[in-house]
Amino acid sequence: MDPNIETSIDRVAPSIACTPAAEYVRMSTDHQQYSTANQSQAIREYAERHGFRIEKTYVDSGKSGLNLDHRDALKQLIEDVQNGAATYLTILVYDVSRWGRFQDADEKRLL
Repeated sequence: MDPNIETSIDRVAPSIACTPAAEYVRMSTDHQQYSTANQSQAIREYAERHGFRIEKTYVDSGKSGLNLDHRDALKQLIEDVQNGAATYLTILVYDVSRWGRFQDADEKRLL
């Protein structure tokens, strides 16, 4: 085989070495500029450029960032990390406000 010819394996191989990651996306209302789909797209573009491979997505749509109430995806993410079920090494978010705008200091400490 000619060593100058790139094979499909050569094109795929670099992604195998990527760091496994999860993404968390949240949107409070349908009127926000950055939908969960837009956040995910931006995160995935960042991941591709910086050597991450998204293995799991956690989505809280239409959920306020003021507390953990009804934010099942974030609660699941925390549980997965705490109990060792997470298969990823990194969690990516569009920006820090997606974690929340917690009024209760105890809820902040969970993150």
